[in-house]
Amino acid sequence: MSNSLSCDLAIIGGGLAGGLIALAFATRRPDLDILLIEREATLGGNHLWSFFDGDVADADRWLVDPLVAHRWPGGHDVAFPGHRRTLATPYNSITSSRFDAHLRTVLGDRAITGAAVADMTAHSVTLADGRMIAAQAVIDARGGGDLGALRCGWQKFVGQTLRLGRPHGIDRPVIMDASVPQIDGYRFVYLLPVDPHTIFVEDTYYSDSPALDEPAVAARIAAYAQARGWTVKALVHSESGILPVVHGGDFDRFWPRDAPVARAGVRAGLFHPMTGYSLPDGVNFALWLVEQPLATLPAATRARAAAHWRAGGYYRLLGRMLFGAAAPDQRWRIFERFYRLPAPLIQRFYAGRSRWTDRARILCGRPPVPIRSAMRVLTKHSA
Repeated sequence: MSNSLSCDLAIIGGGLAGGLIALAFATRRPDLDILLIEREATLGGNHLWSFFDGDVADADRWLVDPLVAHRWPGGHDVAFPGHRRTLATPYNSITSSRFDAHLRTVLGDRAITGAAVADMTAHSVTLADGRMIAAQAVIDARGGGDLGALRCGWQKFVGQTLRLGRPHGIDRPVIMDASVPQIDGYRFVYLLPVDPHTIFVEDTYYSDSPALDEPAVAARIAAYAQARGWTVKALVHSESGILPVVHGGDFDRFWPRDAPVARAGVRAGLFHPMTGYSLPDGVNFALWLVEQPLATLPAATRARAAAHWRAGGYYRLLGRMLFGAAAPDQRWRIFERFYRLPAPLIQRFYAGRSRWTDRARILCGRPPVPIRSAMRVLTKHSA
């Protein structure tokens, strides 16, 4: 490959946000020459992304449906010490292997992997191997970046795909099994049945600290499987992650007004503040971006992200309640109460489209946290 390349749009980062942008441009703007540049050898990293049917509009499903490796049309379950429920909304999962394969099929040599970025400007990218890329526009989609300007709790997890000796007996996803012992904040186990003998088990924590002791969590997964009576024959796949749950901060410090390069995904703050969930925002952003003039991307993407920050104030309020007012081992009570609310309200919450009536309903009634603690948190921070 030549040491000098050029394109209309250089997308830096081949994770979820960058990949969705590349797919949207390849389909909707085939007149533009794009390059997707990823540091690692594969696109999408080592991840499993999931979404409810209601998270993505029917008209936009074309963007994500080719990426879906597993679909459960029969809904999903939640479980708490005093409450169990089945919700009818279908559920879908995207594997990083499926993501990588589809992007390579669509993009071909427009996807450059194993290419670390040494420097970038609004119109150029310098790779660590010395290659130079000139572009009409550059967009930075390389993950979280510096979160020092934000106040965060953390959703952290270890997930394992297990091959079992006998059928596991789970016929639909369990989004939260919070009947487990509460350790390091709000803990729950997340289950995705892949086939009768294969299941993905993720042990998740809403914690005050981003520290993740992977061997300890893996041991808890093994104990959970044993308690279920499952005999593990093979560990097929393992992943881990630490997601910010943002409950305050200074957006202008997170993304300064004079920053020259456009941003996308978590680096732009485009995720659900309460869950760290980014797929719905990633789809919406990618389909919005293809309609924008390339010359305006730095200002336009920042303006969209700033609007998203303002719109997320309610969810950050809930985050402050969770991390500031609830004792770590009692945080499960907030989620148990939430999952007694109407199913459409729950769906709109996860999609980041809560109505004013939803917001009032979530907060009304006796709070599942001490009232004095709640009032102290509400008056301490407003961002």
